[in-house]
This record gives sequence, C-alpha cells and structure tokens, in this order.
Amino acid sequence: MGTEHSHISATSAAGRHRKPLVIALILTATYMVVEFIVGFSVNSLALISDAAHMGTDVLGLSMALAAITLASRKAATQRTYGLYRLEVLAALANGLLLFGVAGYVLYEAIQRFSDPPEVPGLPLFLVASVGLVVNLISFRLLMAGSKESLNLKGAYLEVLADLLGSVGVIIAAIILYTTGWQYADPIIGVGIGLFILPRTWKLTQQALRILMEVAPPNIDIDQVQVEILRLPGVSKVHDLHVWTITSGIESASGHIVIEDDSDYRTVLKTVLALLHEKYGISHATIQCEPRGFNETTNLV
Repeated sequence: MGTEHSHISATSAAGRHRKPLVIALILTATYMVVEFIVGFSVNSLALISDAAHMGTDVLGLSMALAAITLASRKAATQRTYGLYRLEVLAALANGLLLFGVAGYVLYEAIQRFSDPPEVPGLPLFLVASVGLVVNLISFRLLMAGSKESLNLKGAYLEVLADLLGSVGVIIAAIILYTTGWQYADPIIGVGIGLFILPRTWKLTQQALRILMEVAPPNIDIDQVQVEILRLPGVSKVHDLHVWTITSGIESASGHIVIEDDSDYRTVLKTVLALLHEKYGISHATIQCEPRGFNETTNLV
C-alpha cells in the first residue's frame, strides 16, 4: 500500500497580480476624494452618490489586496493551506457589497423619478470624463488577473461597474446640459443597477461553490473516476473528492485499488499525471490499496 502527494507549484493566481491591484486602488481612492470635493462644492447629488459608490470600491479593492497579502504568507502549523481561502472570503464580501451598492442605486433612481434634483450638466461631464479615464486604466490593469483569481474578479467587476457608471453619468450630463431633462439621471441609474446585479450573483455563486467545497464546474467527478479506472493496473476507485482551495489551486483525494500484478508506484504516477495534465489538479493525495484491503479492519 502506498500514499503519495502531488505538490505541483500550488501558487495562488492572485499573488501574481498584486501590483496592478495596488495601482488600481491608488487611482480609485484618489478619484473618489476628487469626486467628493467637487460634488459637495457644486451641490451635485449625482457626483456625491457616485463618490459613495467609489468608496465601496476602495473598500472592496482594499479587502482584495489584504486577502492576497495575507494569503501569500507562509502556512502556519495549524493552517496547512495557509490563508488562501481569505481570497474567496474577500470575493464573497465584495459580492455582497456589490449587491448593496446595486440596491442603493436602484433605490435612489426610483426616488429621483418622483422628484428629480437639479443637477448641473457641465461639472458632471468634466468630473465623469476624468473618472472614465481612471476606470479604463484600472479596468485594463485588472483584466488579466480577473481570468485567474476569483478575488481579483470581484475587484474587476467593481471597476467595470464604475466604468459603466462613468459612461452613464457622461451621457446623463450631456442630456442635462443640452436639454435640461432631469429624468436622464434616474434612468441611467436604473440601467447601471440592473447591469450590476446578474454579474454580482455569478461572482457570489462562484465564491459559495468554493466555500461549500463543491467540485469545480468544469470537472465531472463521474468522468474523472471513469478515466482513472481505464488506467493500467487500476481495479477500483472509491472515496474520490475534488474541490477548489482558491482560484487556480484545485485539490483531490481518493483511494485506488490496484491489480495484484501491478506496481503501485507506476500506477500512482499515471493517476497523478492524469489528474494534473487533463484536469489541472495541482494538489492530489491518492492512497493505493491492494485487492481485499479493508481500511476499517486493517488499521492495526
């Protein structure tokens, strides 16, 4: 009988994109302060509300950065996987935060339909244009990392929502400046809120799947078991589990019963190679058992 672990460079995907996240956080925080100052100086509710939305983004980006920083620390004795799961918790928190922001945007938009405030078009246009540039830079910085890390995907979605918000505010500012039609602001607000909600649900659902240790959506456990059974020397597979530790780090454990005339080392290597090469599972713990072995009765 043999047990082997596959440790194949299980490095968090988010850690490779820490620098772009830092730059995006600095840009977003700086623009938030500018928006607050201009918003209060011209008494623009639209800018003040957008600055509050930017504030939630600053908080979300800060949580994402803190999670990456903590997750990169060496694993303590009692935290055998380190702090990688903090990235998933941050993504879940960001998702809940985005739900709150979307709800607030929709609520404010409905309120403005009944009593639209007077909003000056020109200051709104100038500040929103600057915001669009800032969000485009941040959006580009986080794009690559969002494809690898659920945590960075949450930050990326927040910046995307802000980018679209800036475009919406610019459109509203142009309408306000050229026509004076005050309903442009709440209509744009509803559009932004409706755009945020489905993407936020998808992010939250992904985070919950990982925390519930559900198999990755691209891996069919039954198919994995069939593929292992097809390997030379494998007689039976049982107690097979596949789950995600954090973005980019899939893990698996299981028991395989080997044929009597097979070398367990050879069989084990082929099983680990299959899991890594075909399914991208970088950390696997597989126990090899001879025919007739009963784990309950053979502990001593």
